[in-house]
Amino acid sequence: MSETVTIARPYAQAVFRLARESSSLPLWSDRLQRLALIAQDADMASVMDNPKFSAAQLAELFLSLSGEGADQSLGSFIGLLAENERLTILPCIQELYEQLRSADEGIRDAQITSAFALDEQQLDNLTSQLEAHFGSRLRPHVEVDATLIGGVRVAVGDQFLDLSVRGKLETMATALKN
Repeated sequence: MSETVTIARPYAQAVFRLARESSSLPLWSDRLQRLALIAQDADMASVMDNPKFSAAQLAELFLSLSGEGADQSLGSFIGLLAENERLTILPCIQELYEQLRSADEGIRDAQITSAFALDEQQLDNLTSQLEAHFGSRLRPHVEVDATLIGGVRVAVGDQFLDLSVRGKLETMATALKN
């Protein structure tokens, strides 16, 4: 995996610079998402592994499936990936691009673990409180863990906030032991 990231990073950085210079960050997000889905398709994987298809044919196929065959920058990008036999790393390129875009826009990922499922209003309220606490815009990713008993645990980058009942009980148990 780390080798794939190392290979994909320069491509993601180049696309990000191109998208930022042309003020088309959301457009390239959509494009890369479609291309990543195409590259992950099992039938497409067998086509990409088939030596009977040239790089130009693969690039043309990707362009036609993406629905944006007329865009020169997209065509050049796909052609470069096909020529260098890098079409299979499109999902990694897309992921790295989104990380670069989020960092540029000041958005950080927040991994929220909740004892109970959160509805939209609860998530919005929690997210606004967490944004004030962490001092940046957050993109929440929620999972449910009933073992927390109540409350939430939040991880944003290397910062961790435990507001769960289980966490408080563990803190009290540690204090009583000392």
